[in-house]
Amino acid sequence: HVQLVESGGGSVQAGGSLRLSCAFDAYTPANVRMAWFRQAPGKEREGVVSFASDGSSIYANSLKGRFSISRDNAKNTVYLQMNGLQVWDTGMYYCAAGCGGGWDQTLSYAYWGQGTQVTVS
Repeated sequence: HVQLVESGGGSVQAGGSLRLSCAFDAYTPANVRMAWFRQAPGKEREGVVSFASDGSSIYANSLKGRFSISRDNAKNTVYLQMNGLQVWDTGMYYCAAGCGGGWDQTLSYAYWGQGTQVTVS
């Protein structure tokens, strides 16, 4: 049973930065793709970035240059560094793990964390 636990969310002023963490447990298969999604109030969940087991990453086009993903296998943690945050970045951020096809499709991920709230004002 794979468990994902996000942390690091909070409130920040526009232009600020946050680093989100996603801790995954030892049951997480080594070949899964990890990803970050976000969901703004009243909107569908959207893919932010994915990180494959081979180290490759795919970003949503609108977020390239501001967000970056990294993984520390020794700590079983995936990070999302978010810089230059804007009001429209506000939402619940979720960590996901899975082996499905589309990197930005929620159905591609079998495991989800509970989410961490990011509020930009």
